[in-house]
Formats: sequence, C-alpha cells, structure tokens
Amino acid sequence: MNEQTSAHNPVNLRLPDGSVRTFDGPVDGTTLAADIGPGLLKAAVAIKVNGETWDLSRAISADSDVAIVTKKDAEALDILRHDCAHIMAEAVQELFPDTQVTIGPNITDGFFYDFARDKPFTEDDLIVIEKRMHEIVARDEQIIREEWDRTDAIAYFKKIGELYKAEIIEDLPQGDTITVYRQGDWLDLCRGPHLPSTGKLGDAFKLMKVAGAYWRGDSKNAMLTRIYGTCWADKKALKAYLHRLEEAEKRDHRKLGREMDLFHLQEEAQGSVFWHPAGYTMWLQMEKYIRARLTEHGYQEIKTPQLLDSKFWEKSGHWAKFRENMFVVPDEVPSTDEDAPVLSGKAKLMALKPMNCPAHVQVFNQGTKSYRDLPIRFAEFGCCHRNEAHGALHGLMRVRQMTQDDAHIFCREDQITSETVNFCSLLSSVYRDLGFPEFKVLLATRPDMRSGSDESWDLAEARLEAALKETGLDYDFAPGEGAFYGPKLEFHLSDAIGRTWQCGTLQLDPNTPKVLGATYIGEDGAKHAPVMLHRAVLGTLERFLGIMIEHYAGRMPLWLAPTQAVVTPITSSADGYAEEIYNRLIAAGVRAELDLKNEKINYKVRFHSHRKVPAIFVVGGREEEDGTVSVRRLGSKHSNVQIASEAIDALVAEGRMPNGTA
Repeated sequence: MNEQTSAHNPVNLRLPDGSVRTFDGPVDGTTLAADIGPGLLKAAVAIKVNGETWDLSRAISADSDVAIVTKKDAEALDILRHDCAHIMAEAVQELFPDTQVTIGPNITDGFFYDFARDKPFTEDDLIVIEKRMHEIVARDEQIIREEWDRTDAIAYFKKIGELYKAEIIEDLPQGDTITVYRQGDWLDLCRGPHLPSTGKLGDAFKLMKVAGAYWRGDSKNAMLTRIYGTCWADKKALKAYLHRLEEAEKRDHRKLGREMDLFHLQEEAQGSVFWHPAGYTMWLQMEKYIRARLTEHGYQEIKTPQLLDSKFWEKSGHWAKFRENMFVVPDEVPSTDEDAPVLSGKAKLMALKPMNCPAHVQVFNQGTKSYRDLPIRFAEFGCCHRNEAHGALHGLMRVRQMTQDDAHIFCREDQITSETVNFCSLLSSVYRDLGFPEFKVLLATRPDMRSGSDESWDLAEARLEAALKETGLDYDFAPGEGAFYGPKLEFHLSDAIGRTWQCGTLQLDPNTPKVLGATYIGEDGAKHAPVMLHRAVLGTLERFLGIMIEHYAGRMPLWLAPTQAVVTPITSSADGYAEEIYNRLIAAGVRAELDLKNEKINYKVRFHSHRKVPAIFVVGGREEEDGTVSVRRLGSKHSNVQIASEAIDALVAEGRMPNGTA
C-alpha cells in the first residue's frame, strides 16, 4: 500500500468489505482509488464518506467508512445527470453568451436547466447545443470545487451579469458554505458533488425538449426557457430509455382513449372526465370487481356528502394543509328579517371534499360503539375534488374530479397488525388479478409539518413497521413522506414497460378520530379513541384505468374490455345467421356488437382490431351451414373455425372476472 507522508494524525478508512486502509494524513478519493487499484481509479466517479457522497478530490481528514462510487452504482446516476446539466449550461453560454443560467436540478430520468434570455430557445437550438456538449466532454475539462466568501460570490456574479445566481446566494441561510464548481473557463454555483472531469460523463445523453418556466415557479416572475435532457451511465441504458419513451407514446391513454372512444376532456370542465359508453363500461366493471373483493374482506359500503362544513376540515387539520387545493363555496344563512333579501344573513364556508375521511368519522360517530364492534371497515367509491393547477392536469392520470376506492378501518391498537396484514393480502391479490404481480412497498415516515406529538409518531411508526414485517413483504423507507397525521405505506406497481406508479396506500392515523370526537367503549368501560387506517388499493379509478390502458396498450383483459366480441357477416346473405350468433352471445352475457355494414370483411376486421375488440366472429354461408363461426382474436393474423356453441362457451369462461368474482 502506498502511504502519504505527513505530520497529520493517521486516517483509517474502512471499505465496504470491512478492510481498513491507513494513511498518514488527510487523503482524497482519487488517492484511495489509486491505492486500491488502477482499474478502480479509472472507473471511479465519486466517493461515499460515512454515507454522504463527495467529490473524489475532497480530502478526508478523519477516520471514516468509505466506498468508491463507479458508474455501475445507483448513486452515480444523480452525479452524471447533474454534471450533464452543467455541461449543457456551459455549452449554452459558449454558443449564446447573452444567456443567464438560473437553476438546473435532476428530475426523474434526467435533468433540466432554466435559462434567462431575450429570445427563447427552440427545438432547433437543441441540436447545436448537444453537439457542443459532446465537444466539451471530449475536452475532458477538469472539474474543480472551490469555496468562496459569500460577499465575494454575490459581487462576482453581479459583475458578470448573472443576477439570478446572485439572488440565489443572497437567499441562502447565513453560515452556509458557498461552493462553486469550475470546469475549464466556465463556472457555476453548486453544492455538488461532481465528476473529476467532463470526460468522465461519456456520451450517453440527449436533449429532449424546451418549455417555458417562471423563475422560482411564480407566475409573477420572469418567464425563462427550460431545456430538458436525459443522461444515463452508458449508451445501452440511454437506448433502452428512448425505446421506453417511444413505447409509452404508442400506449398513451389519451391517444388510445380517442381511438377506442372511451372518454374525452374539454376546456369547459378542466380536470373532469366525460366518460363515453365504452369507457364507462370499463369503469363499471372495475367498480364491480373491487366492490366484490371488498365484500369478501368484510367492508361495509357507505355514501357520504360531497359538501361539508369547513369546521370538519379545520378540526381534522386539512384546512391548514390543503385549503388552497380545496373548492370552497359560501353557504349563506337566510336572514330572520322578513324585509331583507333572502340570502343577506351570515355566510359560512362549505368545501367540496378532497378526501372522505372526516365524513367517514361522522358515520362512525352515530350511535355507541363497543370494543367488540371493532374493527369497522367503511368503504366508499367517493367522488372527491381537488383544485389541481391547470399545468399539472394530465388526462386520467391527474384530474380535479376523482373517484377513490376509498375505505377507513376503525380499530383498536391491538388490531393494527392484523388489519395491516389483511389489507396487504387483499392488495397483493388484486394487483395479481389485474396484471401487476410485482410491486414495491415504501414505509413513509413523519414529515416536517405534522400533527401529533413526537411520542405518538414514534409509536405509530413502530407499530406500522412491525405490522409490515409480519406481512413478509420487502420494503424500503421514504423519510419525511408520511401524511401530516401519521405514517403510511405506499405501494408502487410496475407496468409492462418498466414504469412505476404509486397507487395503493395504507395510512395509520391516531389523531383524526380524536379531534373529530370518535370513541368506543373499551373493555374497561371507559371511552377510547379508535385508530383509523386510511386505505386504498387502486387509488382513484380514473388514474388506475389510465394505467391499465397503457399497461395493456388498449388490449384489455376480456372481462374488462368494453366490447368483448363483434359479429359480422362476410356477405349480406349471412346477415340472419350473424344476428342469430349475436343474440346467443348477448343471452350468454357477452358484451357483443353486430356489424352489418356493407363493407369488405378485411376493412371490418381492421376497423374492429383498431378499436381493440378482443374477438371478431366472422360468419358466411359455410359457417351457417356447419353451425360454426370463424374467430379472429386480437393480435392474431389467423382465424380459428369453431363450433358456435363451443366458441361462445369459451368466450364466457374467459370473460369471467378474476378471482372467481361473479
């Protein structure tokens, strides 16, 4: 081992395999990587020091647990993307010197950078910028971390016309270390960490699009140009990502929704869905399936008002947390003065419910409950409204009016584990039925803004984790991502092209029942507040159906398909036999259509295939004579001639709801 000679105290660095390397004094990551071996030195992009990711050039002056980060490590991807954003900013300012750089964070699958420029960038500019980025990578410019005096940094950025950077520094808390990263002749304010040099980035990046964005997200501020990009560890990963994007575009539920005539959206009802007959058939099938599964698991379905007095939301804490996302309406109390206008009295505020929990507590509060009555499981397909920003709305995936497969379980503390285990069992079974056998579980812990004491949160988090362990499911933590009233479990499923969606949730809430006056009589004869478990399997029906449409690329499972079969004759002489088969399908409970249009059979097959109809029954004179049908299944280039009764029976069997649901 090569050791540095220094008058400093020895520094002991423990590697992931448990071995320890000792140096005579402070040592940086580059030296450590070189000491381990030339292969690791070449692959190294950063170093983890006691769990924190650092630049390779930073000196480690105390005994530490360390690990060299390479491109193969998950931590490397954030560094690569952040460096790619810096290289893009350098390219922009080389090509367009009149441009100010503002902020450039990482996002899912990539990064963006906002630029201030009199003339906004266009898609054509991206080609030129990306070409210059490759040139900067080829230069292999060394990236150097520098710590600056706060006042000097503000003065410097103002002097060179980077007013946004100066403003960012002015807003940083006093005492924060001001770090600047220099690459070649270009520099930027940044916390880091970064790669040792631009050449370490490689060529697995692509600029994706331009968009407008307000400075700091405030419409009162200046409009900036945002450039989005993506970056990966190697070209294979980049190619796979671009392929996923292409596949996602083909599967876009909005596009398929138009082609299959499922739903539409329009300006006059922002964020609300107009369901067409075919789409609403899917909706009703999904609702029927979930309702049956809930009945199996002991839920009682209820229905509660959409408008509730603001006092409920104030007591529950939602008013302080979600007020800006709630649709609020005045409810004026009629005046007692006969000569006054009818609505001249004192107004109180009502709100369209953004969630169902306070209303479910009101149902629980009717009558006296005993500890023997618990658990009580109330379910509701509750229509809720949230005032989402216009720019955030996205087809079925982000709406203002939504219907949740919502339920609240009122239970004793000793029932938390069993109820959590039962819910996880239900959710796992439903996801398998719907075609999502793989999902990830996250335990989301206390956020900064929360209700309840630290002691109550300690207890709630411990109980939920203990319950989760009993389920046998693997899980990770999501620190700070819990609800304001309690910790929660998040269930993230994976679709056919590898995207993840957070759908199911179970939230442990010891606070809301207390503040809304929910009690039961305990075994000791005293009143106790129940624990409430907020839970949903699908999340919202709108969003989950959108996910299903994209997951199956519109080729829905037969039980969920709006039209399960179309019967069509080859020639008009077989119209009577086609109608007979159609009637037999309807009598058997199949959702069928009869197509007697005077079109060529190949055209009709293409038309109904484009609509994603699972089965097309084609009949002609020979089929009528033999009592058969020619069945063309979606995605197949060939037809299969079957006895009509057998074909109908097979379709009925295949079209049954999953898990034996009638």
